[in-house]
Amino acid sequence: MNKHALFLAGALVAAVPGFAVEPAPNGITLPEGYRQWKVLSVHHRSDNNTLRAVLGNDVAQKAARDGKTNPWPDGVVLGKLVWKAVKHDRWETAVEPGAFIHAEFMIKDAAKYASTGGWGYARWLGKEQKPYGADANFVQECLNCHIPVKDRDYVFTHPVQLPGDPER
Repeated sequence: MNKHALFLAGALVAAVPGFAVEPAPNGITLPEGYRQWKVLSVHHRSDNNTLRAVLGNDVAQKAARDGKTNPWPDGVVLGKLVWKAVKHDRWETAVEPGAFIHAEFMIKDAAKYASTGGWGYARWLGKEQKPYGADANFVQECLNCHIPVKDRDYVFTHPVQLPGDPER
């Protein structure tokens, strides 16, 4: 396929209804390229039976490697992709991702988001990526949830250490 055909194919995919994602009520847009970010950690929540992959942009990856996560530096974007946990069909004691629940993001900008602990919050629901929240005040719900980890810069996630990583 030549470069013109590739451009046209890309333009057609971008124009397909349903691929456009509206910004969150506070104006935050779905971070471009987040699907290519590296995983910082994973969580299983037993209270709502969900599995979560926590991703980080390049700034977050560097901060995690360097142990600079309290506070996280401005420019960090943390993403959390959430699936319903379902029993594996061939492994009795294992669970795996089922239906996609939502994607949520925290954006560190201490000045811009001073009223919410230095973090901007946004969430998109389901495969449709419908913005969460009736208005921009939905962020108070996010902040209230993160208050228990205020002393860790409002972040629950502990970046995982891999063999060969420096001790933190």
